[in-house]
Amino acid sequence: MKLSCLQENLAKGLSVVGRAVSTRSTLPVLANVLLATDNGRLKLSATNLEIVITCWVGAKVENEGAITIPARTLTDLVNSLPSERVDLALNKTTQTVHLACARTEANIKGIDHQEFPLVPEANGQDRITVAAPLLKEMIQQVSFAAATDDARPVLTGVQTKFEGNKVTMAATDGFRLSVRTGELVNHVERAMSVVIPARALNEVARVMNDNLEEVHISMPGGRNQIIFDMESVVLVSQLVDGNFPDYSPVIPGRYLTRTVLSTAEFRKACKTADIFAREASNTARVRVEPGNEIMPGYATISATSTETGDNVAQIDASVNGDSIEINFNVRFMSDVLAVVDTPQVALETTASNEPGVIKPVGKDGFTHIIMPMQFGR
Repeated sequence: MKLSCLQENLAKGLSVVGRAVSTRSTLPVLANVLLATDNGRLKLSATNLEIVITCWVGAKVENEGAITIPARTLTDLVNSLPSERVDLALNKTTQTVHLACARTEANIKGIDHQEFPLVPEANGQDRITVAAPLLKEMIQQVSFAAATDDARPVLTGVQTKFEGNKVTMAATDGFRLSVRTGELVNHVERAMSVVIPARALNEVARVMNDNLEEVHISMPGGRNQIIFDMESVVLVSQLVDGNFPDYSPVIPGRYLTRTVLSTAEFRKACKTADIFAREASNTARVRVEPGNEIMPGYATISATSTETGDNVAQIDASVNGDSIEINFNVRFMSDVLAVVDTPQVALETTASNEPGVIKPVGKDGFTHIIMPMQFGR
């Protein structure tokens, strides 16, 4: 293998695949990144056996070949180089790569590429296509609600349903539930439902290029894998085994009070309350009061700590229904408000011991349910 590429492009490619490098594996090759020539380009791949990320970098290839190199060593070295041409040459006898850039030279010892796990390829048929900006937004509005511990592995994933021209993503950790629907570019002949690890979806959102228009999704038969093809980047993830719980009964079918607030003001009030709520299980109290002929409606967000003190923030609100007081985990509330991109947000409630529902105002497709916390905690 002998090739040259730009330092900037190589550094960017390594940053894309770097998050898939295994840091705790007993297999030394999993701490390496695969470098291989591929149709006049340099292909970089890394895997932790749960996900595989492959990225292609423009290169001038003189001789074909492949090698795996310690990812951290190569990344740190390339990041330290000037923005000039990088020349890479493999000595197959010693499995060593000679790297040269400007006045810097280095030799990096690698491991034979045949010891690297097989990298799955994207399927050109039976692909599901979704607009890239929509998929990124859906992931951001859902994945944060997935569980982060492995007590119930299926809850660490995002249930993703493809049906007709619709895709629905849902995630829950037992205390909150995010559901987001969107339209597919193409029509799916056969409805299917899979559970994708939230960590993998977050990586899909992270590596998406801002100029990317569409993402092609495929699921090869019998491999329990899902492949996201993003032009110059392909991410392959294992699917989560198990049945995702039926969440439809959790979504309230009605509300007694609907409160419309400024998203930015609500977010700021929750962030302030969190300062005092940290020592009280992150509990903050939301009180909603409807307006009258003299006073407009408003909401107060308050938190109390026996050690630190307390705070109360009042914000204007349009309230349709009765007054209500309800406790929420303010950190959870901040999480969902961070992914609402409309100027106003609606909080729908029925009782102090019933879930609250968060919805963007003026934009359909996103529903977030947050469980109340007990009073007096």
